[in-house]
Amino acid sequence: MFGKILIANRGEIAVRIIHACRELGISTVAVYSEADKSSLHVQIADEAVCIGPAKTQDSYLNIKAILAACEVTGADAVHPGFGFLSENSGFAKMCGICGIKFIGPSPEAMDSLGDKIKAKKIMKQAGVPVIPGSDGLVTDINDALKIADEIGYPVMIKATAGGGGRGIRRVNSEKELEAAIIVAQNEAKSFFGNSGVYIEKFIENPRHVEIQLIADEYGNVVHLGERDCSMQRRNQKIIEETPSPAVDEILRGKMGKAAVAAAKACEYCSVGTAEFLLDKNKNFYFMEMNTRIQVEHGITELVTGVDIVKTQIKIANSQKLNISQEDVKMNGHAIECRINAEMPEKGFMPVPGKISELYVPCGNGIRVDSAIYSGYTITSHYDSMIAKVMSYAATRDEAIAKMKWALAEFIVEGISTNIDFQLSLLRNEDFKSGNVDIGFLSRLGY
Repeated sequence: MFGKILIANRGEIAVRIIHACRELGISTVAVYSEADKSSLHVQIADEAVCIGPAKTQDSYLNIKAILAACEVTGADAVHPGFGFLSENSGFAKMCGICGIKFIGPSPEAMDSLGDKIKAKKIMKQAGVPVIPGSDGLVTDINDALKIADEIGYPVMIKATAGGGGRGIRRVNSEKELEAAIIVAQNEAKSFFGNSGVYIEKFIENPRHVEIQLIADEYGNVVHLGERDCSMQRRNQKIIEETPSPAVDEILRGKMGKAAVAAAKACEYCSVGTAEFLLDKNKNFYFMEMNTRIQVEHGITELVTGVDIVKTQIKIANSQKLNISQEDVKMNGHAIECRINAEMPEKGFMPVPGKISELYVPCGNGIRVDSAIYSGYTITSHYDSMIAKVMSYAATRDEAIAKMKWALAEFIVEGISTNIDFQLSLLRNEDFKSGNVDIGFLSRLGY
């Protein structure tokens, strides 16, 4: 097993990885920006190295500084968490050149799946259902008009290197197309350094359902069932749950089989997530493959009993999967609410500040992944998510009930949060009945 792992991330995911490493008997190195000097992950790691100023480009995206920290501390592996450099194949390649194990898939797999055009071609060849649309990048407006006319409006303009809801535009008619392409290209260039976009058919009122995958270097691939991520605002997930209220055993088997085929098609090795759109007729279409640990991995851990982070580390250390598909059982129901430092009443504006008082809920069936503490100051430099509250119970109704009291008891003084907003969603009759899709919150006005 690795002797020392450097966590190239911050916040709750860095804390989560440190905990997994402790259970495996592995020493840890935290890296941090000047703004994160007092962060929890810095305090609980075995070692900590400052890698630059608050700006992400100068710290958490600074490949040279992170590799130098590996050399100084003698770390023999890097866990990238999610976000930042987690899906950067160039970083993974540099780790390999420096003799440091990148805990994630190969750079080649990341390149194939990180580019949505390449990924779509791979899925087609593997027999995985894909959304109708362009076969490659769209650069000519006349070609775009022809493709959109063939598949029919509305269509979606999407960034090939996109993620997190960036570089995406819906187009309802021919007169909107050119302007939407330009806006999507500019946004994609700004966020990802790649202005490439493609066109897909807009699927009316679908659910967002993703399949958790684990694959080792010996060709063994299993899926851990699905997560329903349809509760999202502006393409940003807010509430996730597993299993999905819309997926039965037969459909789960079909989607799982497709996700496994997707992983095998690119010789995938690590944990990953195949994301699908599920329409009202139970047809599903591949969207993308996330080649990293997901924010919402915890709810899958709760219903399957599989520690995904520890398994990911073991796979990176060339260990074989110790479970088969037949071993995977989904028991009970789990829900996750993302808690953000923001003001929903003011357009969900992020609100940095100092936490003066804090009480984190606990009890049977409640898990909170977080890196906040009383006296901690939330900066404006990074994502506003401060905690993930998860509930687990035998049934969906019981999991919702547990989540309600957990959120009601979650006290964060000194800053504004979206806790009350989350509670209002849990009380919504359509949510309680499982009658939601990715446009649900927009129809509520959010």
